[in-house]
Amino acid sequence: MSDEEHEPSYTVDELAARAGVTVRTVRFYGTRGLLPPPVIGARRVGHYGPGHLARLALIEELQRQGMTLAAIERYLEQLPADLSEQDLAIHRALVASWAPESAEEITLGELERRAGRPLNAQDVERLAAMGVLERIPGSEAFRLDGALLRLGVELLDVPIEHETILASRTVLVEHARAAAQELSRLFRDEVWNPYRESAEDPDHLNAMRSLSAHMQPMVVQALVTAFQRSLREELRAAFRSR
Repeated sequence: MSDEEHEPSYTVDELAARAGVTVRTVRFYGTRGLLPPPVIGARRVGHYGPGHLARLALIEELQRQGMTLAAIERYLEQLPADLSEQDLAIHRALVASWAPESAEEITLGELERRAGRPLNAQDVERLAAMGVLERIPGSEAFRLDGALLRLGVELLDVPIEHETILASRTVLVEHARAAAQELSRLFRDEVWNPYRESAEDPDHLNAMRSLSAHMQPMVVQALVTAFQRSLREELRAAFRSR
């Protein structure tokens, strides 16, 4: 049996419910080419997979960042066609990292619905340790960082020790912060300061506006591409040395 046959399969109604959007939205994204077409099964029923769900989450996150559908189309067109749902989740997590931190209160039942699976006490504890949620004192509810939920749920099934996941998260956060600080310095020194010195130049003003609109997705894509390439090289070298 092929790997595709083992993957979860959703009808359009199930996909919409899992993604928290309407069926109409799913169909609209499909007509715009933002979502790949479903696999047509028996009785001409369309079946969607985890990749569709991950792509929907990325689209919704890009919209929350203020990107227009046309800009989202351009962004998705530049992504490799064979990206896995894990790769798409990484893109979404990096895009979400540009947004101000926000939290919402949620019950365990709603949390499980959003996660798309039952969550036992150990799962909740691991999600809390990863910073995805925290229990509200004196309540059965949780404070959830929705931007991290999907990635956190996927990490629950990663077959490595919990401490290793937390250590990896620390490394990623520290290096991401260092990269953000260096990029901010470059932006300030090479773009903002010259702009202040030539504020009367309309061409420079237009360039600044354009850069402000496109900088975030460009930087996210560059970071993801560089990280994936470097990780492949490091893993290849590590296993060759064994």
